[in-house]
Amino acid sequence: MDEATTQSRASALAAVTRTQLERLSHIDFKLYFLGELRRADVTDRFGKGPAAATRDIALYRKIAPENLTLDNSDKVYRPSPEFVPLLDHSPARVLTALSQGFGEGHGEQFEAMVRCEIPITLSLPKMSVLAPLARAINRGKAVRTGYTSVESGQTQRELVPLALVDIGNRWHIRAFDRLRGEFRDFVPTRMENPVLLEDSLVKREETAEADVQWSRIIELELVPHPDHTRPEVVRMDYGLAPGEALKVRVRAANAGYMLRRWSVDCSPDHRLRGPEYALWLRDPLSLYGASNAQLAPGYKDPKSNREIKAM
Repeated sequence: MDEATTQSRASALAAVTRTQLERLSHIDFKLYFLGELRRADVTDRFGKGPAAATRDIALYRKIAPENLTLDNSDKVYRPSPEFVPLLDHSPARVLTALSQGFGEGHGEQFEAMVRCEIPITLSLPKMSVLAPLARAINRGKAVRTGYTSVESGQTQRELVPLALVDIGNRWHIRAFDRLRGEFRDFVPTRMENPVLLEDSLVKREETAEADVQWSRIIELELVPHPDHTRPEVVRMDYGLAPGEALKVRVRAANAGYMLRRWSVDCSPDHRLRGPEYALWLRDPLSLYGASNAQLAPGYKDPKSNREIKAM
């Protein structure tokens, strides 16, 4: 696509409303990833009448006339050979939409757009637990909850939840623990009957701004494992040119979880072996000071042999 066409598209998109842009994005998605677009796709998704859907498709054709053609055999629009997506589409959102739909279905009755398979999640919090935690995060409130940990057994805690964190095999809550007087990670499946504390004042030292591990951002340089038998395959998987490193920015509070999830060899001498270790952390010292660094595969604290206790 030439520069003039690119600029013309950008100018036209700048003039549309946010709701129009959402509908144009849906039209673009259908053409790009499913290879077909019907007027009903717009009416069903947005609750618009046929006339409004026709106007949206006409607007799309006006902005990107080279993107679609009408297949008269079944009255459906299809992407042309010259198709170039009108908008950027996030890979994560695309995969979610393809596997679970755009909010179609209710409860657990998701409707995938294409045939797909996703891993079964073995551990999910109860909605009666998740709801008050989410409200507390949104409103900056504390909760009182029963909590059972490997270290302390069952206790009553007052927590100030800061964020939900997905570490791959489960979710946890980053929160200030008033019992211990520090920021820690808590597993919601181990909580019982959390209650929002409407009248409990949250102090500044209990907020996300005071959580040094949460605020600190670490840049990790990941490279193909030096002992991998097919480094060119690793470079293909991660879109790396020869000699290039994959640079990832993560919160210090989450670094150990993420490196374990990605199976990154974090040993200084890249000694870990196995097909799961496709990547190596070029500078293990970049993890120094991260509270859960020892969760990273092969990591050794240069100044301590302390092991993180189970939560």
